[in-house]
Amino acid sequence: MTVHDEAARGFQRGAAAYERGRPGYPRDAVRWLSTELGLEPGLTVLDVGAGTGKLTRELVPSGATVVAVEPVPAMRAVLERVAPGVRALDGTAEALPLGDGTVDAVAVAQAFHWFDGPKAVAEFHRVLRPDGRFGLIWNRRLVDEPLHRAVREIIEPYHRDSPSHHRGEWRRPVEDGGRFVAAGEIEVPSEQALDADAFVDRFSSISFIAALPDPERASVVERLRALAGAAGAGGQPLRLGYTTEAYVYRRA
Repeated sequence: MTVHDEAARGFQRGAAAYERGRPGYPRDAVRWLSTELGLEPGLTVLDVGAGTGKLTRELVPSGATVVAVEPVPAMRAVLERVAPGVRALDGTAEALPLGDGTVDAVAVAQAFHWFDGPKAVAEFHRVLRPDGRFGLIWNRRLVDEPLHRAVREIIEPYHRDSPSHHRGEWRRPVEDGGRFVAAGEIEVPSEQALDADAFVDRFSSISFIAALPDPERASVVERLRALAGAAGAGGQPLRLGYTTEAYVYRRA
């Protein structure tokens, strides 16, 4: 199974900026997710579409064995550097490089909207043990905040048909396929404080921006840097609000 072209190009190019600028996940959300997935020593959790390991590294303290699958080489290289004790595999959600019934939990952070939903769900069901669980987590930008709104005016013209989790279309293959049953969900408010460079990295690492031709991408970066300068006048950190959403399903 091939990776979505925009994701492959954008994340390969923007891996370093992704690691520097993208937010992690609030402690309360990670604690809830780890508890609901039943993570503990002796169990194995698979992080699918793990990127640079923003969630991966937060699962390690649970004591469970963490395995990460990430198809984009540059993202996987960062993951291997920041989470050296994690087994990192090349693979996709639709063709996981693991055997049947070999993991106790599957986690997906900020990635499910890139997958072929029905195929990915079938693969999660296949690799999970009979009592296994599947969890998702996303940071949703609070787009009505003035700074988020200003960013959106800059980047939205380039969005086009890029996949997004905001419309909730991910739910259909997860909840209607008969393979998983909803077991809980939570929302946690969070905030990210950034300097100007990290602010530019935060948004230039979005796949559809990172994948732009050089002249267009340079123009977007210039506008983001100007916005950062204006919003952070006086050396104040740039603050971005999020709602972190997490969901857990049990294998049917």
